[in-house]
Amino acid sequence: MKNVLFVASECTPFIKTGGLADVIGSLPQALKQNEKIDARVILPLYDEIDEAWKNQMEYHMSFDVQVGWRSQEASIYTLKYNRIMYYFIANTYYFTRKGIYGYYDDGERFVFFSQAVIEALAHLDFKPEILHAHDWQAGMAVALANIKQPIENMKTIFTIHNIKYQGIMPLETFDDFFQFSREHIGGMEWNGMLNCLKSGLFHADKITTVSPTYAEEIKDPYYSEGLHPILEEKSNDLIGILNGIDMKEYNPLTDPQVPIRYRSSRARKKENKVLLQEKLGLPKDGDIPMFTIITRLVEQKGLHLVQHILDEFMEAEVQFVVLGTGDPEFEAYFADAAHRYPDKLVTLLTFDEGLARQLYASADFFVMPSKFEPCGLAQLISLQYKTVPIVRETGGLKDTVQSYNEFTSEGNGFSFQSYNAHDLLSVLHLALATYHHPENWAKLMKNVNKSQFSWKESAGEYAKLYGQIKAEALV
Repeated sequence: MKNVLFVASECTPFIKTGGLADVIGSLPQALKQNEKIDARVILPLYDEIDEAWKNQMEYHMSFDVQVGWRSQEASIYTLKYNRIMYYFIANTYYFTRKGIYGYYDDGERFVFFSQAVIEALAHLDFKPEILHAHDWQAGMAVALANIKQPIENMKTIFTIHNIKYQGIMPLETFDDFFQFSREHIGGMEWNGMLNCLKSGLFHADKITTVSPTYAEEIKDPYYSEGLHPILEEKSNDLIGILNGIDMKEYNPLTDPQVPIRYRSSRARKKENKVLLQEKLGLPKDGDIPMFTIITRLVEQKGLHLVQHILDEFMEAEVQFVVLGTGDPEFEAYFADAAHRYPDKLVTLLTFDEGLARQLYASADFFVMPSKFEPCGLAQLISLQYKTVPIVRETGGLKDTVQSYNEFTSEGNGFSFQSYNAHDLLSVLHLALATYHHPENWAKLMKNVNKSQFSWKESAGEYAKLYGQIKAEALV
């Protein structure tokens, strides 16, 4: 039996801001199918977690954590859900706040969390052989595990979900946060700053990221956000394992948010489209091709490309629905676009999970022209709902979407390579032409119906990695 402890800042169904929570919610569940792995999860006990979950938690014990000269109490609560044991670290000062990120002291908050995780290992009825930490919020847990050696021969894996976010703080905070020798500062410092993500990379026995292509891309200065030197140095320990999705959670045949449920029926999908058109005030016509963007409205998602070509593309007989919130620039642009095209374009500046599911179930095309995309879950969800993805060939988008070729009948979507607005426009028109060509559309949809990205294969890759790292520990 391999004991694996996941360390992360969010996890479905308890607390979620993005794809990290989906991974931490799904991967341990998939690993549970392997009787040789006992995977558990530890995360902060945020005030935002619903009371219904808190009422099911059991108090375990409390202990003090030294954050530099300050002593902070950490309390451990436990909850077993779907056969997985979850540990929650509670602290009134750091985690009793509205929301989970975006505070001036986020660095300190997650340094405390990392320290509490390492201290908690002495108090749990579970001794992990592998500490598997995720993203910058857990990077210091890897560093502290290596420095303090809380469990003999415990190995560490650090997974990068998005290298853009690194948890950077002034270097002088080292003395404020830690009570060990400054000889360790080199493993935590990068470009004159304390860097949580770099700390995880430097100290980890193995590094993973969320798609094979992204694992290669982040060695390149264009994608690495300045960390390519250390990634090149540790390239032998870096592996890309593609994320999956929860096939039960994202299933149009059983999804309670979908008005007219279906497996692969185009007729039922059109019925959903007409219902959504009525709900959004668009002309009701199931044959009008509907394009959708469901995303955080930020530069990473390729929205500058969309800005450049939207007016030209809207000359076609199409409908477009944008759902999301984000940067004021993009919110204002898409709100204005909706005013310019009142019968063709709807902008919904919110995030509503139920409405997102209805969009996946109604739209014909899902547009995701990202500047970079470590893995991307939205294109995988769109395929599950038989909505054709249109993506740029980067990161996990390249690994999961193959552009349709009318001559070979291969491909499950449409893609373009260069970060160029007119390349996006060209592929949008190609997608539209394919929609209006019944024979090609039928072949494309046949490929879409075969596209499945469950956690089963990915969990197998992680299980293999756990076995490898454990074997190396015995050498």
